[in-house]
Amino acid sequence: MDSPKRENSRRRFLQLAASAAPAAVAMAVAPNAAAGVATEAPKSSGLRDTEHTRKYFESARF
Repeated sequence: MDSPKRENSRRRFLQLAASAAPAAVAMAVAPNAAAGVATEAPKSSGLRDTEHTRKYFESARF
C-alpha cells in the first residue's frame, strides 16, 4: 500500500495542475486584453478653457 505521504503528494500535484491551467490561459490572454483597452482610450487634449471652467476656478480660489 501507498504511504500517506505519497498520497498527499499526488493530491497536491493534481490540485496544482488543476489550478495552473486556468492561470496559464489568463496570463496568455491578459496582455492582449490590456493592450486592446489601452489603445481604445480616447486621448484628451486637457481641460478646455470655457466660461464654466473659468467660473469654477474663480469660485475655488481662497
